Amino acid sequence: MGENLEERISEIYRMHYLDVYRFLICFSGNQNDAEDMTQEVFIRVLNHLSTYNQSTSLKTWIFSIAKHVAVDDYRKKKFTSIFKENFFKQLVSTEKEPTQFVEHNEMKQLVHDAISRLKPLHRAVVILRGINEFSIKETSEILDCSESKVKVNYHRALRELKRKIHLDIEEVIGNAN
Repeated sequence: MGENLEERISEIYRMHYLDVYRFLICFSGNQNDAEDMTQEVFIRVLNHLSTYNQSTSLKTWIFSIAKHVAVDDYRKKKFTSIFKENFFKQLVSTEKEPTQFVEHNEMKQLVHDAISRLKPLHRAVVILRGINEFSIKETSEILDCSESKVKVNYHRALRELKRKIHLDIEEVIGNAN
């Protein structure tokens, strides 16, 4: 392997590793799975770099691979509880009072649990658009669908997410009484 290719691959990895990892941890909810899937993504990038079509951005192409890896993993495992090791609980904020911190973590957990129960396509569009802040165009390229389908799926996913969160809040309130 030539030195320039090695440098290019190292550069691609450095530039995109963290974003891919964040996407996959949001998708899977599990650090170990996200790490394994991230490695799988970059193995696929390495194996298929020569076939990369430069008509799309490199980042979009890599995220398209990440989406396929995540969906493949989801199908293989048929997750029953995808937030066993909640990465987000480990985030600490020093700006909040302890009660605010607990409430914030509880709401974050509620949202992530609801996201985990969305069907894979809706989960992917919520993570890409709502969390990773990809544009509609970029999201459509990653998911390999039309921009209008992204808009519709995002709208439907948010509506379903709102419904799930509302039901979860009602359940928490009902259990507290």
